[in-house]
Amino acid sequence: MKSRRTLLVRTGHGSAGVASVPGLPESPPAAMAGGPADGVAPERPPMPLDPPDLPPQAPTEAPTAVLPVVPDHAPVPDHAPVPVYEAAPAPEAAPAPAHPAFPDPPAQPPAVPAPSYPGPPAAPPVVPPAAPAFRPLFTDAPGLNWSGPGDSWSRAWAAQPLADGQPAALPAPDRSGSAVEQPPTARDVELIRASLAVVEPVADRATAHFYALIFLHHPEVRALFPAAMDVQRDRLFRALLAAARSADDPDGLRVYLSALGRGHRRYGTLTGHYGPVGECLVQALARYAGSRWDAETELAWRRVYRLVSSIMIEAAEEAARTSPPWWQGEVVRHERRTRDVAVITVRPDQAYPYRAGQYTSLETPWWPRVWRHFSFASAPRPDGLLTFHVKAVQAGWVSNALVHRAAPGDVLRLGPAAGSMTFDHAAGADLLCLGGGTGIAPIRALVEEVAERGTPVRAVDVFYGARRAADLYELDGLDELARRHPWLTVRPVLSGIGPADGALTGELPEAMGRFGPWAGREAFLSGPPAMVRRGVGVLLRSGVPAERIRHDLVGDLAAV
Repeated sequence: MKSRRTLLVRTGHGSAGVASVPGLPESPPAAMAGGPADGVAPERPPMPLDPPDLPPQAPTEAPTAVLPVVPDHAPVPDHAPVPVYEAAPAPEAAPAPAHPAFPDPPAQPPAVPAPSYPGPPAAPPVVPPAAPAFRPLFTDAPGLNWSGPGDSWSRAWAAQPLADGQPAALPAPDRSGSAVEQPPTARDVELIRASLAVVEPVADRATAHFYALIFLHHPEVRALFPAAMDVQRDRLFRALLAAARSADDPDGLRVYLSALGRGHRRYGTLTGHYGPVGECLVQALARYAGSRWDAETELAWRRVYRLVSSIMIEAAEEAARTSPPWWQGEVVRHERRTRDVAVITVRPDQAYPYRAGQYTSLETPWWPRVWRHFSFASAPRPDGLLTFHVKAVQAGWVSNALVHRAAPGDVLRLGPAAGSMTFDHAAGADLLCLGGGTGIAPIRALVEEVAERGTPVRAVDVFYGARRAADLYELDGLDELARRHPWLTVRPVLSGIGPADGALTGELPEAMGRFGPWAGREAFLSGPPAMVRRGVGVLLRSGVPAERIRHDLVGDLAAV
């Protein structure tokens, strides 16, 4: 056989990565991960009731490409073969014209246009006069100058248009029928729970049928979904269960659904999506609910779905009056603290409001439409910069990209801030904080906010846990804060085997329980879900009321 030449094209720093160029896919690494509070959303606008941000499954096969583009800072797994492609034959040279003509040189050099920056969308939403205007914090970020309509990076974010050039949209929901417009009754809730109990054992088939109906009747939206739909099916049914379980708590249900509606804005979910989704959902449930499905049960589902969609739409429209669906942010600093932990500083393109203790969702250009949650690691700063602690864990896509691939100049997307783990400074209560691993990020932000505002607190106790001393990457910074503020006490805790000079040993919740009493404290917990749940139990047994314990578990983050 004849030998084949190979051609490997690499781009310099700042060039568009392989996943940012349509048609040139990236083979997902073997191990990618999220942070202490991260979730994943699919590569499409999720259907209503989808709790976004669970890790999607990597496709089994990736489409072939002629010339892959590999950024300089992109790691290649040891087990991954180097792509080999046959170089395209050089085109035959065109014959030179018999009489080449050379135009006369211009009398004056051509004018060079002034630099311009991407303007607002062609059809921005109507903003009332009283709404605050969005003004960029900067206009000369190197990573944003080349980003605009028509370039390859922007096309990686955009949804594919229909054949006629119009964006994919579904008809508005049908709100006719006086019976459907009535609020759900206690009997309706009972019927919904009974039908869900029948569907739950076959939830995978029911949700697969639901998406099949969506794609059958609205094939134009199929391109907005990931190729592997397994995770999507699980997420839909979990959202239905969450809504059904909260039916007896109208206030809690409204909070849950409002956050869901606001969070869906970043995927481009439209009001017109809700009607067809409801129809397909009813048909799928009718097929798999068996003898539990009748006209009364169908009416109950239509009433509840109408209430759910109305709350979500109302929340999304209200949020659209005061904030954009997402922000763009340039990475300005990337620090590796450990082998798998990075501290990333981002500069948003617009004023970004948030509180210490909250979190946001991030999307990278390497995995378009895949979002993960990360907590803010600093209090709001005058320069508007945002800091995140990111740990690359197994099977996480976004966090591995952020830790091992991101570099200054890269541009990310940020969703709106969310979370209720904030401190009431007017109360002036003493604080008790537990941070495990990268869960120390929101704890540090809270301590910074207390120090900057001069809140009159007598004591703030921070328990910072990890398995090894090397994993306490933020301990020096916390110790520096403790030296400047006598009300702050920092206690490191190590749960693994190894030297523990100056640190407590054991699991973090139990180590915290050996001190106290904590009955008069405001408690904040952040870290792995198991640690947070054990910590809540220890605090409740020590006399701390449940309403004074604040945390944002990973399961709760799926609701936004």
